[in-house]
Order: sequence, then structure tokens, then C-alpha cells
Amino acid sequence: MSRSTTGAKNEPPLLPGPMGLTHRSLGASLVLASAVLFSLSGILTKAIEAGSWTILTWRGLVGGTGIACYVWLRNRRRPLSQVFRLGRDGWILAIVGGVGSITFIVAFKNTFVANVSVIYATVPFVAALLERAIRAEPIKRRTLHAAAITLVGVVIIVSGSLGSPNLDGDAVAVAMVVLNALYMVLIRTFRGTDPVLAGAASGPLLFLAGWIFTDPLDVNVRDAMLLVLFGLVFAGATVLWIEGTKLIPAAESGLLGSAETPIAIALAWLILSEVPPLASILGASIVLATVLAHAKADLAKSRPHPESVSSS
Repeated sequence: MSRSTTGAKNEPPLLPGPMGLTHRSLGASLVLASAVLFSLSGILTKAIEAGSWTILTWRGLVGGTGIACYVWLRNRRRPLSQVFRLGRDGWILAIVGGVGSITFIVAFKNTFVANVSVIYATVPFVAALLERAIRAEPIKRRTLHAAAITLVGVVIIVSGSLGSPNLDGDAVAVAMVVLNALYMVLIRTFRGTDPVLAGAASGPLLFLAGWIFTDPLDVNVRDAMLLVLFGLVFAGATVLWIEGTKLIPAAESGLLGSAETPIAIALAWLILSEVPPLASILGASIVLATVLAHAKADLAKSRPHPESVSSS
């Protein structure tokens, strides 16, 4: 599960700011660093020879443990029985997050990194639509238009996979988007639940599920090293994103986080020599341009007008 699975805006920052670096600069740096780490998911999944369930098992164990350690450090002055109390809503989040992680890995295994990364970039718009349906939240007209345009881009991407094995991966990527969007809506619905703890709890669930379908120890040394690295990268990216988003506006976080998509595509091209078909490139251009324009508009709207600042 990507960064949309977590969030803890009200917690004090765990990471102190270096001398001479403002909180806003530090927050932007942390979010951008998390985007770089999250962009490694595709190439790590492709580079690991083991199957999807093995990857999920190891990422669940290593990543879940890493995030749980972060939860403990963030709340180390509280009793453990309170820190790790999840409740019904928390377990619902953990299950939805775990299933979303399954689709995330399976999609990367079965189609181009670019396809999955770009399709995933539409999550905020799908979340807005689901929030309208589930919570009766109003949708900005600009968001509705952006959602329609990105849908066109996704259709173009999927059309390029018709008749090829990549179609299965694209279909799973679409399911991944819906699950991640649902997770975002549930985070806002279950206000009393810590989504970071739920993210940590999804790790053991993935580990147990994976153990049923595969033998996670049946891997070579190279894969074992990459699997541990994958789990650590996921945990590190999650913590960096949580800490960064506490220090900057949500609109700025969204804009910086969108850097994950082009970075993932570039890394897949440079490291894996993966060149997606023309339809994927065309669809990606439409989706990325729309996502960036929407995020930039949100950022501009969130900043105070110069006149209002000078008059205050």
C-alpha cells in the first residue's frame, strides 16, 4: 500500500529540523524523499524473481515491523496496551490496506511499471468520487473535470494492452486504485483510528496470508536481500511521508508526492530498459498533465493572497 494508506497530521514531528532549515523546507524535503523511495516499488518488484505472494509476505513482515517500531517510538511514553490498541475500525482499515497491497504487487508483476504508476496517480480523483457516494461530500467542479480527463488517459493505457498479457496487470491496477481510494475515504470516516497503526497491522496479515499460499523461505540469497530492502524502503518511505506531511500544507504535499510517478517511469526505463507502448505513453501524458495541473491549482488556492497578507 502506498502513502495514501497513512496519515497523522496531529502528531508532533518525530524528526527534528536541522539548523537553518525551516519546518516547511524540511517537510518538502521529506515528502520528496518519500516519493523517490515509493517510486522504487516497481523496479524492486520486477527485479525480484520470487512470486507475488513471496514478495507480499516479506514486505508485510519487514515493512510492518518497521512501521510498528515507528509507532512505538512516536508513542514511547504511553503504555503498549494503549499504543497498539486497534479496534474494529482499525482492523477494517488493515484488511482493506492489505488487500490493496496485494493488488499493488500483482499489478507490477503483470504489466509495465509506467502503467501501474500512472493508473495509481488517479487515486485522489477516485477517492473524491467515493467520498461523494459514501459520505455525501461535495466535489469541486475542477476535481470532477480532472477525474473525467484522467479516466480518458486510463482507458487509452488499458486499450494499449488489449490482446496482451499486460491486460491482466492493468485490470488489477484499476482494482488497486479503487481499494486505495476506499482506504482514503475510510481514514476520514474512522476518525478515532490511527491509520499508521492500521498500516503496521496489515503487515502481519499479509505475512500470514502469504504463508498459506507460498513458502517465503524458498528464495535465493539475492532475492532475500532485495526482499528485505523492499520492506525497509516501504517502511522508510511511509515514515518520511508521515513526518513531511505534518510540516507542509496538504496541497503542497500532494504536488510533491506526484513526483513519484515520473520518477518510477524513468527508473523503469533506466534500470529495467522498460519502454511502454505508444498508448501507455499517450495515456500517461494525459493523466500526468491533469494530475499536476490539479495539484498546482490546489496549491495556489491554499496560499494566502498577497493583499490579504499585507493587510493583516
